[in-house]
Amino acid sequence: MKNTVSDSDKLADKLEEDDKSAIEEAVKETLDWLDDNQNAEKEEYEEKLKEIEGICNPIVSKVYQQGGGDSDGDAGDDADEEDHDEL
Repeated sequence: MKNTVSDSDKLADKLEEDDKSAIEEAVKETLDWLDDNQNAEKEEYEEKLKEIEGICNPIVSKVYQQGGGDSDGDAGDDADEEDHDEL
């Protein structure tokens, strides 16, 4: 996510400034938490993952729904479906 919101070839230019700031802050907080909790239990890591996904996924989904996402990702999904049809 950190790379995605800073790379103009990905989502950086497609995100609203508030959404970009929200993702950057969530990533920063999560990375700080990871640094401070290297001996955390698996469940704690999973909870933190769900927390950051809860922030990032709706924002990224909104960008894709508005047609601002990378179209290559969509084409790849279609190609996979075609491969399954041929099998």
